[in-house]
Amino acid sequence: MPANIRRLQIGFCFFAMVFLIGPTFAIIPISFSSANFLSYPLPGFSLQWYYKILQPQPWMAALLNSLIIGAGATAVATVLGTVAALGLSRGHLPARSTILAVIISPMIVPVVISGVGMYFFFAKLGLVASFLGLVLAHAVLAVPFVVITVTATLKNFDMNLVRAAASLGASPFHAFRTVTLPLIAPGVVSGALFAFVFSFDEVVVALFISGPGQKTLPRQMFDGLRDNIDPSILAMSTLLVIISIIPMSGGALVQKRAAAHANPQNKSE
Repeated sequence: MPANIRRLQIGFCFFAMVFLIGPTFAIIPISFSSANFLSYPLPGFSLQWYYKILQPQPWMAALLNSLIIGAGATAVATVLGTVAALGLSRGHLPARSTILAVIISPMIVPVVISGVGMYFFFAKLGLVASFLGLVLAHAVLAVPFVVITVTATLKNFDMNLVRAAASLGASPFHAFRTVTLPLIAPGVVSGALFAFVFSFDEVVVALFISGPGQKTLPRQMFDGLRDNIDPSILAMSTLLVIISIIPMSGGALVQKRAAAHANPQNKSE
């Protein structure tokens, strides 16, 4: 490849990265402000906002609620989405396209409409202002992510393996656990990650379903921007960015080492 074309590609990638993640990193310096409100340029340097977000209330409690609700919603959405994708993969299923459209409809319907509908439906069941209600609400909205990723994995799955396991006497559950699940695990794990990230970042439905005891981190940020604009929101955002970078860097390092192990010639070059 000519050197000028390579430099042009590197330059394009650099500007694309700045365009995509530049606004995110712009919050980092402001989070160290000594002012009592959002302002720039900074009047001074201070760690007071990081000290504030590490207190039990309200930020750490909201973070714990988000982790609990995200884990519960991920578990429910992963099970339901995987079962739905397996059912949709059956060749003899009638109206498969219609069923798939209904399952992924939460991704199409505006979240505000879903939130209003869930509020009135869950109110009848006594699930409003409860952890169970918020877990179920997030699971409903996260199921389409799991269905799509697992369905994509099943496109390359050979159903003859399941038939072979059944012919050898394996029960449907045993065949799923020992044959199907290991082969579709990448799609299941990817769907679970999407479901957790969606639940962790969701705020609209949380405004309708959650009460003061179930306040999630995005809702705490929303309330902070509405009621008391101070740099503690940016301090928490910076902390989340750093936490996100660590597993992403670890994953990239693992992929690089796996690629080098698979092709030792690239490692030696």
